[in-house]
Order: sequence, then C-alpha cells, then structure tokens
Amino acid sequence: MTTGMTMKPRASGYPGYSETMTRTPETVEKARRLARVAMCAWNLKDAEDSAALLATELFTNAVRHARGRSVRVIIDRIEADRIYVAVVDRAPRQLPELREARPDDIGGRGLALVDEMADRWGYDLMGSGRTPWGKRVWAEMKVTR
Repeated sequence: MTTGMTMKPRASGYPGYSETMTRTPETVEKARRLARVAMCAWNLKDAEDSAALLATELFTNAVRHARGRSVRVIIDRIEADRIYVAVVDRAPRQLPELREARPDDIGGRGLALVDEMADRWGYDLMGSGRTPWGKRVWAEMKVTR
C-alpha cells in the first residue's frame, strides 16, 4: 500500500520528501531508499548513510510497536545544514523510550543509535484534544554541505 513519493513545493528552499508505506519489515528498505534519494537530490552524499540509518531505526520502531497498516515517512531539509527524518504512526500511547540494551538482547538498540547520531530527537502527538490519533517520532541531524 504505497501511495508514492511526494515532494512538498515551497516558495524557496529545498523540496521535502514524504511517502506513506505499508507497516511491514519488508518495507524498511523503501524508507531507507527515500532517505538516500533525498540526500542525493540535495547533494549531501556524505550524509546518505546516516540519514538512511535514522530512517531505518525510526521506521523499524514503528513496525515493531505501532498499529495500523501504514506509516508516513518524512525526509526534510529544514536548513541548509540540517536534515529532519520522521515517521508518523497510529500508536499515540506507544511512546519511544530510550533504554540500554543488555549485551545478549537481540534488539532494543535503535533509539540508542538515533540518540547517538542525531543532534536532537523526540516525538509529537498528532491530533487535537485529549485523544490523539497518532504520533510523529523525529530526529534532526546537522550535515555538511
């Protein structure tokens, strides 16, 4: 259930990329590819691997912990030297929690990687009032031009 990649037109600045994707482990590669496409379009080849890893970790968390059939991936260049990677899902009560994985844990290191790579990260509840319909988990990273 992919609706395709879209670009948000702006009066000035860089185009933003966003795509609604099926919430499955097999789709993680598409989220990673979207980040790589954006970095290439913006001529930020040095940030390609880092942006792809941020997209991978945020998307994987949505696959593991969210509900619903799809998630939205957003890749944006909010300033000339700063990128924004976000995933929107429909699980407002499943908030991201940074924790330390034990050496024998198979998973649980995703947010630690995001925390290490990003200059800042967090989440926003989506919707109004007391009953949000979802959340956006995001990370910002400084890049070199």
